[in-house]
Amino acid sequence: MSMTQQAEPAVGTSPASGPKQTDGRTTRRPLAIRLLARPEVGVFLGAVAVLIFFLIAAPSLRQGSSIATVLYQSSTIGIMALPVALLMIGGEFDLSSGVAVISSALVASMISYQLTMNVWVGVIVALFASLAVGAFNGWMVVKTGLPSFLVTLGTFLILQGANLAVTKLVTGNVATDDISNMDGFDQAKKIFASSVDIGGVEVKITVFYWLAFAALATWVLLRTKYGNWIFAVGGNKESARAVGVPVNFTKITLFMLVGFGAWFIGMHNLFSFNTVQSGEGVGQELIYIAAAVIGGCLLTGGSGSAIGPVFGAFMFGMVNQGIVFAGWNPDWFKAFLGVMLLGAVLINLWVQRTATRR
Repeated sequence: MSMTQQAEPAVGTSPASGPKQTDGRTTRRPLAIRLLARPEVGVFLGAVAVLIFFLIAAPSLRQGSSIATVLYQSSTIGIMALPVALLMIGGEFDLSSGVAVISSALVASMISYQLTMNVWVGVIVALFASLAVGAFNGWMVVKTGLPSFLVTLGTFLILQGANLAVTKLVTGNVATDDISNMDGFDQAKKIFASSVDIGGVEVKITVFYWLAFAALATWVLLRTKYGNWIFAVGGNKESARAVGVPVNFTKITLFMLVGFGAWFIGMHNLFSFNTVQSGEGVGQELIYIAAAVIGGCLLTGGSGSAIGPVFGAFMFGMVNQGIVFAGWNPDWFKAFLGVMLLGAVLINLWVQRTATRR
């Protein structure tokens, strides 16, 4: 047999005729495993567990009006949790978001009432004031290099003190005056604080705004260049800057988005109750941040979604109202809420570890 004949492969042993060989690194994971790896899946499972629990513990919660109340409570948290989540994905925090809501409502109310102007003048002035606070926070962070935790902690204290001091100075009280009889109030109330009748159930308009904002935020994150910038600056801002991402612009506008959210919820509060208590809002920033974290946003930035905080906010609303409908002592709210949130975090951790296990 010649050398040429020895080099010929045997019949049926051609690599092309056998099964395709893989080393496991290029194998596509099953759809279920890929879904479990999504950051919002854990909180979704936690939200479902909380919902089932309270539907069993509080039968009155099964009524449409009760569910509408839960959704309303969730929406007032969720609308703010969305921009807070985007900011966290971008690698920053805003501890002033809670009192900023009250600040915007105070500005709108006092500008309108004290100057006897149409309430829409106060609404517009409050919008610019809220955006200015957000821009200031962002500018301080990018120009000084200080942690956003420290910068926004300072803003939190400034706004908290100014809210109370300025309100007392202008109105002589800790609350603003009733603006329900002023020009433009009815039109503004329809936009910010009205209800929609669905099958005989009154659903607050904030629920629809919440879902619309969530859809918009999801589209921005997943389908736009700006969404890529958010993930990039949150992951590694120096690497992002090296490839041409406008880091400063992205961070400042993210803080301004939080300012917009604070303005929107502030207007809802103002036109829902006609007046504003200047000392409110303290502690709400932790609720917004917690909803984002429970929703899968990493504290280190660079990872998260807009859908996760929706479920996180729903958990808060469900626990808050579920305790009431169950007839339990409301003093246990914070303790029960802590247990449910810790459980959601553990579920989220377990799901992600299961999804990434080789």
